[in-house]
Amino acid sequence: MDTYNKTEIFYISIWFWLFLGDGSYNILTVKPGGSVTIPCYYEREYKHQKKYWHSEIDMSNTYTNTTEENLSVIDHPDQSLFTVTMRNLQSTKHDGHYYCTMKIEGKAIVTYGLYLQVQSEPDVSVVSSGVSGHEGGDISVQCFYSSGYQDKLKQWCRYEDKSCYTVGRTNTSQNSSVQISDDGRRSFTVLMTGLRLTDSGWYYCSAGEKLNPVHFTVIKAEPDKEKDTYCVSKLANAPKFICHRVSCTGQKQT
Repeated sequence: MDTYNKTEIFYISIWFWLFLGDGSYNILTVKPGGSVTIPCYYEREYKHQKKYWHSEIDMSNTYTNTTEENLSVIDHPDQSLFTVTMRNLQSTKHDGHYYCTMKIEGKAIVTYGLYLQVQSEPDVSVVSSGVSGHEGGDISVQCFYSSGYQDKLKQWCRYEDKSCYTVGRTNTSQNSSVQISDDGRRSFTVLMTGLRLTDSGWYYCSAGEKLNPVHFTVIKAEPDKEKDTYCVSKLANAPKFICHRVSCTGQKQT
């Protein structure tokens, strides 16, 4: 890891405020000892630029394609993103601001910023940070929130294009239908139907400013292939079995 210099800190601050507009930021909550993976998207034209994860706690940079005991930063140029995986998280060591950063013409440009907060009972959490479904099928994701966020806005958002879906609305996009329902008992459910391969990617559940990321994979549907099976029946007066050729639909063929 490298230490930041004052010039780069200046650019980080300026671009961070420009990027977030009103100075607000997302707060990612996770349990002590847990892990989290954060996606850092960038424009395709910048796939050859240097990219890194900046920690404001110790003013360090971890460049892409670095793997340490509790930190991995891996570039995925084919997806125009790099992922940051932080493990064995502890409040005393990891609570603080972090930034997805690129170097362009010698300047540090922030593409995404967040505040990481380690909590014994996270304000927003999910059962699994990775879910999958089949093309054309349905998938549901359950997102949990603490009692203090019962009246906050609940959303299911996609990192890549920043599109969000809210509780109580059914949104039909060019990809799939998304419906969110809040049970009023500290959880809301996201139902995605008519899945397409383009639905794959990174999303997050949020309540107010708190969030938790989820990676979603749509599995390509296998083409229907008729397989020959054989059923065997024994006739009452026959000394041997008679077999009929049967298609996958269960229709008898001669």
